[in-house]
Amino acid sequence: MSPSRRTLLWLAVAAVLAVVVAYQTVTTVGHRSRALAASAGMPTVAPGVDVLAGITVVPARTHRYDYRRAQFGNAWDDDNDAPGGHNGCDTRDDILNRDLVDITHVSTRRCADAVAAGTLHDPYTNAVVAFTRGAKVGEAVQIDHIVPLAYAWDMGASAWSYRQRLRFANDPANLLAVAGQANQDKADGGPGQWMPPNRAFACQYAIAYLAVLRGYALRVDQPSADALRVAAGTCPIA
Repeated sequence: MSPSRRTLLWLAVAAVLAVVVAYQTVTTVGHRSRALAASAGMPTVAPGVDVLAGITVVPARTHRYDYRRAQFGNAWDDDNDAPGGHNGCDTRDDILNRDLVDITHVSTRRCADAVAAGTLHDPYTNAVVAFTRGAKVGEAVQIDHIVPLAYAWDMGASAWSYRQRLRFANDPANLLAVAGQANQDKADGGPGQWMPPNRAFACQYAIAYLAVLRGYALRVDQPSADALRVAAGTCPIA
């Protein structure tokens, strides 16, 4: 199985298990995510299915300027209720271990399997990126929130409890190792402002994004809803 397909398989299972466990939500997108797991990489969409069903669409994003990263906890906090939390390794190492290949490890004070080096097959750009642990050099590979934290804040997370936001920030279903520059280019934009330049990844990105929106009962702005519909339209028909 290729690295990108392995990552997508894991994301599909995470989207079904992690998000559904949090909110006990079994939806059409959840069923398609299980289909993604079965097909080991490419989700399918049943004819006539509304991929936005159950998600509230608002005309535009209203930026709440009270967002702060700290409202979602310390970055990559292991003390969270997401799958993989409380395992001794922080969330960043968990995702690097999931998404990279040719990994070598180093033992740290808390994590016996911290990633020292590895290779990323970046789904956003289709580039091959070498990762080496350390200040600055490690920034070549970054962990992206598929639904950005600031976007989530604007679309409903501002009303959540701190524990719920901490869980969201560390939920593997919403995380992906990507090329650092692609992550910087995306910033906190929704799909209406940014989509992965690797168009071959549009289907998978849309399905993962929709699964998180639905699982966490987040709203979506109309331009982003339109972009997600178009991207989901590239998925194979079930």
